[in-house]
Amino acid sequence: MDSTREQDLLHQYQETADLQVLGELYQRHTEMVYYVCLRYFQDPERSKDAVMNIFEELIYKVNKQEIKDFPRWLYVLSKNHCLMYLRSQKNKSQISLDEFVKFPEALHQYEEQDEKELQLAAMESCLEKLPERQQQSVRLFFLEEKCYKEISDTTGYSLNEVKSYIQNGKRNLRNCMEAWNEQQ
Repeated sequence: MDSTREQDLLHQYQETADLQVLGELYQRHTEMVYYVCLRYFQDPERSKDAVMNIFEELIYKVNKQEIKDFPRWLYVLSKNHCLMYLRSQKNKSQISLDEFVKFPEALHQYEEQDEKELQLAAMESCLEKLPERQQQSVRLFFLEEKCYKEISDTTGYSLNEVKSYIQNGKRNLRNCMEAWNEQQ
C-alpha cells in the first residue's frame, strides 16, 4: 500500500474515529501481524486471537502517539504485545532462563534439579561476561521485568540503545550458553 495512502487513512481515523477506516488500514497488515505473533507464540490459534487483540489496542493507541511509518510502528506494537503476553504468563526464572536454555526432559527429578542449578550458574557466568550496558539492560528487562521506557529512564540510554543492548545481549547470552552446553 502506498505510504501516503496509509498516512491519509491514519489521519482520517484520528480525525473521525471511524473504525471502518482503521479496519481498512489494519486489514492490509494483518498477515504481517499474524506472522509476528506466530513467531512468538508458535500457536496459530493464540496468534489469531492476538491479531484481534492488537486491533483493539490500535483503537486507543493510534491517537496517543505520533506515527510516521505505520507498518513499522504496527510491527513494534505487535512484537511488544506478544512479549508482554508471554512475560505475563511466565515467572521470572522461566523468562530469564528457559528462553536461553533447553532442559533435558528425560532426567529424574533430582538430576533435573542439579542440571538446572548448573545451567543457572552457567547463565549467571555468561551474563557477567556481557558488556556492562548489555548486562544492565538484559538484567532490567528479564530479571526485573522492566519495559524499554523504564530501562531508558533508569539508565539514561536512549530507547534505541536499550533495544539494541537487549537484542545483542540476548544473542551473546544465547551463544555463550550454547557453547557451555556443547562443553557438557
